[in-house]
Amino acid sequence: MPLHGRIAVITGGASGIGLAITQRLAQNGARVAVFDVDYASAERLVERLQADGSSALAVKVDVSDRRQVDAAAREVRDKLGLIQVLVNCAGIEAFEPFQSITEASWDRIMSVNLKGTFNCAQAVVSDMIEAGWGRIINISSSSAQSGAARMTHYAASKAGVIGFTKALALELGRAGITVNTIPPGSIDTPMLRRAAAAGHLGRNAIEQIASAMPVGRAGTPEDIAAACAFLASEEAGYITGQVIGVNGGRYM
Repeated sequence: MPLHGRIAVITGGASGIGLAITQRLAQNGARVAVFDVDYASAERLVERLQADGSSALAVKVDVSDRRQVDAAAREVRDKLGLIQVLVNCAGIEAFEPFQSITEASWDRIMSVNLKGTFNCAQAVVSDMIEAGWGRIINISSSSAQSGAARMTHYAASKAGVIGFTKALALELGRAGITVNTIPPGSIDTPMLRRAAAAGHLGRNAIEQIASAMPVGRAGTPEDIAAACAFLASEEAGYITGQVIGVNGGRYM
């Protein structure tokens, strides 16, 4: 599934699932731009990719800030060219009982997970329209499909991403742009391990997740990256508006 010559932006691309996606798209020949609030990690990743012969750019971006997103998109155009692939992976989570969720907490989750997805898509879609080809891949969550206790704001934000994906796919299909979403489920990431260490998921959470999965293991970031690489490819041109579950059977 070569992506030679394609320019891809991956938000939240310096860690966890985003890191794996960045690495996979670079391996497939894409020129990658890593948008992340953690610029130091993004820069270290880009240095490794460049050492391996890939074209890569690190940009410090808070996706909830439209001015930062627009400036970052301009930088990518200036240094790499028109953006043809966007992977919206930046996201945050929180564990709070519903009655304890403050307006500020609700707004912060929505601002990054849902508004950030909107900001980035709107900032780059003109490039795809100009090229007559584009791929937008939004990382949502299986929590939006099954629900998640003490994560009402998070699940709602990711459900919004799924609805956003379907609506945008209808609007952009004739322009040669596909829009799909991958809702991961039970992926062993630093975010999941932090939640487990904080006691939000119970004792031995990772092991319990693995044993509960129909496939008998927790997912890896590379599982998501593989699906993302396919959706970004030429071969996936007849797939749009779809929810591609990569969750080991957690949600069917």
